[in-house]
Amino acid sequence: MSNLLFPHAAQAVQLKRRRTNRKTGKVTIKTIYAVTSLTADRATPAQLAALIRGHWTIEALHHIRDVTFAEDASQLRTGNAPRTMATWRNLAIGALRLAGVRNIATALRHNAREPRRPLALLGLT
Repeated sequence: MSNLLFPHAAQAVQLKRRRTNRKTGKVTIKTIYAVTSLTADRATPAQLAALIRGHWTIEALHHIRDVTFAEDASQLRTGNAPRTMATWRNLAIGALRLAGVRNIATALRHNAREPRRPLALLGLT
């Protein structure tokens, strides 16, 4: 696809997402576009859809880290501190997910009230 303005682009993808609001029942449709270097013979539409879904699992983690931990507002900017804090946040999220938690913010508040709860969650008591 030489007419795409992205170096190494082999395919452009249009994806329509349909979402139903559980409270109102209202359906919204959003169209997104993606560009990939994978040729059509290397990635089927189903494989491209799986790659896009996989990308959104990463975005969901970043969303939790930003909204729940205010990561974007962090003042840590030097050395290994930003990476170290991201690792601790990922550990907390992962441990809570493994314990079956669906609402990370609620679980963090619950565990913060009693110092032994996080240790028990990690199997350290």
